[in-house]
Amino acid sequence: FNSQFIKAQEMRYGENPHQKAAFYVEAEPAEASIATAKQLQGKELSFNNIADTDAALEAVKSFVKPACVIVKHANPCGVALAENLLEAYEMAYLTDPESAFGGIIAFNRELDGETTRTIVERQFVEVIIAPSVSQEAIEAASSKKNVRLLASGTWPAQQSRRWDYKKVAGGLLVQEQDIAMCDRQQLKVVSKRPPSEAETDDLLFAWRVAKFVKSNAIVYARGCQTVGVGAGQMSRVNSARIAAIKAEHAGLQVKGSVMASDAFFPFRDGIDNAAEAGIRAVIQPGGSIRDEEVIAAADENDMAMVFTGTRHFRH
Repeated sequence: FNSQFIKAQEMRYGENPHQKAAFYVEAEPAEASIATAKQLQGKELSFNNIADTDAALEAVKSFVKPACVIVKHANPCGVALAENLLEAYEMAYLTDPESAFGGIIAFNRELDGETTRTIVERQFVEVIIAPSVSQEAIEAASSKKNVRLLASGTWPAQQSRRWDYKKVAGGLLVQEQDIAMCDRQQLKVVSKRPPSEAETDDLLFAWRVAKFVKSNAIVYARGCQTVGVGAGQMSRVNSARIAAIKAEHAGLQVKGSVMASDAFFPFRDGIDNAAEAGIRAVIQPGGSIRDEEVIAAADENDMAMVFTGTRHFRH
């Protein structure tokens, strides 16, 4: 492979104050991204701002309906789909108001004034990014001069293939970007009870969110709103426990929700615990040597379970 990068910004510091840093962008970016974003107001973007804004924007690009993604420390802490951006933001914020404080908020439609006004009057936010920003939104954000307001530009419905890089000591890991998606036709129902139409909608929504959560990732969702997000745990069952704790702290009911897992369940305990919490349907890749035990756990608890056949590890 051959890539060329141009220095776009010298930074005050990197991930931590004692680290020097700069932001380099591709000479010819393939599509709208943090690299193409135009800053309309606010303080200079920091190293962590850019990393988290990238995570939020790439996540929100995966949805067709009006969507809001709130990211904190590289993980989505609230995601929702709705009829308009304001409603999507309200739902995403309710998932985890504590983590939303000082977060990055991304949208997949032109940012309007009412949504912007609601955000800046309610919470401390580092960055708001959308494909485009209305004049009313610019005026609403101006009441908080430090809020970084960005317009990324629009992106195609079908994401283009591109490289993903991860630096290691003495080398560079290069792989294709994970742009794999899953639709209804690709789902394999493995439980006795198939998911309802509403459950299928929520399963596909939760699956798309889980793709952008650090592994091990567990996402609880209902009504195309995240109910709880468990991220970055060494044990999958602990990620599920954290998702339940998040839901409890936010005052959201898990009963009747669905669960997405970025990789297969190695044991049935994850399903049994989910059933106790009130989860009614599960989406996961499948592929464990104990799949039969895991499916049996779903059947015993009258849960619907579908396999995608695709894993979404994120490190």
